Amino acid sequence: MGRLRPDFVERVEAFVHQMLDVVALLEARSIRSRLLDQIAAASTSVGANICEADEGMSRADFVKCLSIASKELSETRFWLRLCSRRGWIPQDSAVPVLAESNELQRILSSMISRSRLRRDTPNSVSQKPSNDPAKPSTS
Repeated sequence: MGRLRPDFVERVEAFVHQMLDVVALLEARSIRSRLLDQIAAASTSVGANICEADEGMSRADFVKCLSIASKELSETRFWLRLCSRRGWIPQDSAVPVLAESNELQRILSSMISRSRLRRDTPNSVSQKPSNDPAKPSTS
């Protein structure tokens, strides 16, 4: 069993499939293969890094993988917006995929923030000077 809910992992995988459908649509329109490679690489990297995060060996590893997935998702969103603005994909195809990418980005940001907060609380050394003389100050 991984760290992530299976329905979230499935949702990300469904998004990757949608993006590969976009790539196929662009390929049929004879869009330059270099762009197609960029879009496919960024979007599939989102899924690969989510799967890697799911099996993270530590909280730091988990956050690192989620952060990479978030960056790749940002790149994927850039490509989607570009293709939409250029008219390479129909608006009715772009809007739902962009909406899902935005929602996934919000979820990932929340997961990263919560995981970092947990990492930086009770079990870690506080960065604030302590008023308790029994506790050494870290400043």
